[in-house]
Amino acid sequence: MTTIPLAERMRPRSLQDYIGQTHLVGPEGVMRRMIESGKIASFILWGPPGVGKTTLARIIANTVNVPFYTLSAVNSGVKDVRDVIDRCRRDTESMFTQGRPILFIDEIHRFSKNQQDSLLGAVESGTVTLIGATTENPSFEVIRPLLSRAQVYTLRPLEEPELQALLDSALERDAVLKSHGVDVRETTALFRFAGGDARKLLNILDLLEQSIPQGERMVIDDRVVTDRLQENPAVYDKGGEMHYDIISAFIKSIRGSDPDAAVYWLARMIAGGEEPEFIARRLLILASEDIGLANPNALLLANATFDAVHKVGFPEGRIPLAQCAIYLATSPKSNSAYMAVNKALKRVEETGNLPVPLHLRNAPTSLMKDMGYGRDYKYAHDYPGNFVIQQFMPDELGHEEFWTPCGNQAEMRAASLQNERWCNPSNRVADEGKKD
Repeated sequence: MTTIPLAERMRPRSLQDYIGQTHLVGPEGVMRRMIESGKIASFILWGPPGVGKTTLARIIANTVNVPFYTLSAVNSGVKDVRDVIDRCRRDTESMFTQGRPILFIDEIHRFSKNQQDSLLGAVESGTVTLIGATTENPSFEVIRPLLSRAQVYTLRPLEEPELQALLDSALERDAVLKSHGVDVRETTALFRFAGGDARKLLNILDLLEQSIPQGERMVIDDRVVTDRLQENPAVYDKGGEMHYDIISAFIKSIRGSDPDAAVYWLARMIAGGEEPEFIARRLLILASEDIGLANPNALLLANATFDAVHKVGFPEGRIPLAQCAIYLATSPKSNSAYMAVNKALKRVEETGNLPVPLHLRNAPTSLMKDMGYGRDYKYAHDYPGNFVIQQFMPDELGHEEFWTPCGNQAEMRAASLQNERWCNPSNRVADEGKKD
């Protein structure tokens, strides 16, 4: 009887066996072309657990004829990184090495800034080709200089046809499953619990196989799958799809102004061992996206919460997290800032780099002043109420509106003040002079 998990027994060794991510490894996929050419550039694979990030790295290791090193961010320190880079440098200088060494770092989002800084020089100089894998948004977790030198490729959860292909492959290729003569009657529950995660699907098959006597026929249907998983519950798998489901429920509960549900989902994450910074970061985003101008103090509290949990960790960090979650859930809601910047970005995409009006331009030299830079600009503080009507948008846009206030008290007051400023004729003056 083998002790190797099914997920490891089924791990693909080549692209021919790899299932999913056709946008990257399909016939015209950029990853396939890169692997087949043997010319690997630095990149980061971003996606949820169980979609093939580590497997792709191992396929590259099996395919290209260059030294290949692996580090896990969970148990590697700065010294480990430097030791590997020194080995890569020796490989690069050796006449026997055919190409640039590759360093694969699993869970690169767990690397500290110092650890990432220690990689930067080697990547910049061409000493090493970096491949990173992360379940977190690299924009948040990877330092900008390193991110600018590595292409980010997004991996997607497996869809039902791909899960079916994986199931068929496991039943056809794995000797342990074949020894039972598996009878597949229904797959709805199996695929639902897998949640687009290939590893989770194979782990469920492993669980089903281990629950029946040797030589007995293995049946897969919705009742059997549900019963077996209920007998072996994973309350919270921070590396699996429930991680994303629960944080989604947490955010939607706060957005929907239900503090009780917010605290419940928070407790589920705490009990499951979720990282406090992950929760605090989501609260920080939510404070601007969903509360915003309706209660600007929400962002201040969320930022203070992030600092607090970063300093104290768990278990004490649960208290500021609960305080922030309840405060955000009970705050008035507005997404006007979120909508405004999205609308403005869409307009920028449509219109391109429109010139800045001359009167708004900086004029640090006499030549620029002679060209009209800054001429006729009205300094708002020279006018009553610290306001005067003038043009601030590019000529082609006039005074296009991007911000639409929501119906909360704070934004209604701001909208009223804006209306008084911009619609009052007395705030309009001739270009040649100030108001008396």
